[in-house]
Amino acid sequence: MATSLSAHILPRLLIIDDDPDVAPLARRVAEQVGFTVESFTDPKRALALMGALRPQAALVDLRMPDLSGIDVLRSIKGTDSACQVLLMTGSATVDGAVEGVRAGAVDYLSKPLDLLRLRERLVGLHDAAAPHGAPDAPDAFEGMLGHSAAMTRLFDDVREVAPHLQTGLVLGETGTGKELVARALHRLGPRRTRRLVTLNCAAVAEHLFESELFGHVRGAFTGATDAKAGLFEHAHGGTLVLDEIGELPLAMQAKLLRAVEYGEVRRVGSLDTRMVDVCVVASTNRDLGEEVAAGRFRADLLYRLGLVELRVPPLRARPDDIPVLAEHFVRHFGGRLGRPLLSLSPSAIDRLQAMAWPGNVRQLRYAVERACMAARGNVVTERDVLGTMTADRVAPPQAVAPLSVEPALLSTAQRAQIQRAIHDAAGNKSEAARRLGVSRRSLYRWIDRLQITA
Repeated sequence: MATSLSAHILPRLLIIDDDPDVAPLARRVAEQVGFTVESFTDPKRALALMGALRPQAALVDLRMPDLSGIDVLRSIKGTDSACQVLLMTGSATVDGAVEGVRAGAVDYLSKPLDLLRLRERLVGLHDAAAPHGAPDAPDAFEGMLGHSAAMTRLFDDVREVAPHLQTGLVLGETGTGKELVARALHRLGPRRTRRLVTLNCAAVAEHLFESELFGHVRGAFTGATDAKAGLFEHAHGGTLVLDEIGELPLAMQAKLLRAVEYGEVRRVGSLDTRMVDVCVVASTNRDLGEEVAAGRFRADLLYRLGLVELRVPPLRARPDDIPVLAEHFVRHFGGRLGRPLLSLSPSAIDRLQAMAWPGNVRQLRYAVERACMAARGNVVTERDVLGTMTADRVAPPQAVAPLSVEPALLSTAQRAQIQRAIHDAAGNKSEAARRLGVSRRSLYRWIDRLQITA
């Protein structure tokens, strides 16, 4: 009985920021995600109560007058190493935030806060903090769900290559779970006890890439007041995941190739090279072959990273997994909402299977979350599913192709869905992307791939 009750205790989040305007905003998002929240403008008081509050996660401002965010981070980790810390910074540079990530923070957010990104990161922290019921997910493999032939092959491939991996490339559309595959490769390999370091290449300014990856010496450039190790050195002995590798500037690709090929890195401003032993796993939703043909990606780097290549199938290619995923999400959000008896009606499952899901598993997760919140009883109905989505998110059942249908018909359904979203958003691509549940960059790539005139 105690185990069952503990599953419904909401994880606690600390918000520590001397700006009183930030806490109410962050609190509202965090409570919607499923946290209980305690907020403090005085970091010393927050740290004094750490033992009593025992938070699972913390949202900490980097720059505060009495105590720096880095000091708060180190104190939190010293008290409870399992507490996940997310930093916030309003500084024009991210040096301090990157230092915080190296000191144990899971990530950092820039101010003013992007509420969608804040929500996404808090969902990740909540999932890490919430109890994981293995019996509720019989089809789970290293955080991924699926029993389709496509996913079974992927799981088998991960198991086979992980023990021997030196470099790898994970390919797939946005929202398919590429990062989960990269993490599985690390956890199932010989480096599992060493660090796993992740860099989202799409979130780094072009002029900061070299310093981020390889570090710099003191005085190497304006603002370099101290020497810093790069992520390659930080990941020595472990795994470095380079997410969205297709965003890496061409000038950096040759330097990355040398680091991967020879294990040599040189800090910015230094003449000395340092040897590192790092497994590099890159991921992207781009077609790197097309990028090579267009002159935007080096062929030799693609060949080196692609010694092992894993493709994560889109959700439309494994429709049999949609009920498994949807039911898992219903159990998850039902527990978060304090409604553990929530379940999906057969018609709701049919409706979810009748969607094109250009945003893949991520979009499905958000749709199920909205439906759970809308459900009046203990059953999530088709009406709940439809009522939480605008028409542009739903593909009529006859337009959805089973696995055996020609790809051209799938493209037709996706094209119609995207065109409706753009039309209903009056041509505003950002709004259309929001309606579809995908990023703006991903929407543009779909427009280009499907040759949509918008």
